Amino acid sequence: MELSPKEYQELVKQRSPKSPIVKDTALAFLTGGAICALGQLILSGFLSLGLDRQDAGTAASVSLVALSALATGLGLYTRLARFAGAGTLVPITGFANAVVSPALDFKSEGFITGAAVKMFTVAGPVIAFGTAASVIYGVVLML
Repeated sequence: MELSPKEYQELVKQRSPKSPIVKDTALAFLTGGAICALGQLILSGFLSLGLDRQDAGTAASVSLVALSALATGLGLYTRLARFAGAGTLVPITGFANAVVSPALDFKSEGFITGAAVKMFTVAGPVIAFGTAASVIYGVVLML
């Protein structure tokens, strides 16, 4: 069966399931908002314990990373991501998930050659290019 690129695109369009964009957007918004609200609750909790704003912010960030890593390890974050989609990409929790997931996937290869090496397969380029971009931006700003 010989198809032109245009015919192939039409066939793909016909056979592809329709995306429920409104539902997906609403779930992403609500889930991302819930994660941010949880972060705010944690921050308020640390503030009420007497920490200054900067220390409370650091403690809240560390808590969100730890909770995200734990949820990833227990398989809960993946189920939440399947349900909520992009709402789980809230930067700090999504980044923690991106580091922990590959490490779990390759743990059978050993600690050093598996988990330690593979944990940055997804997050590594983000770190590298983010750092490079910040250096370039800093140089431009300095000039």
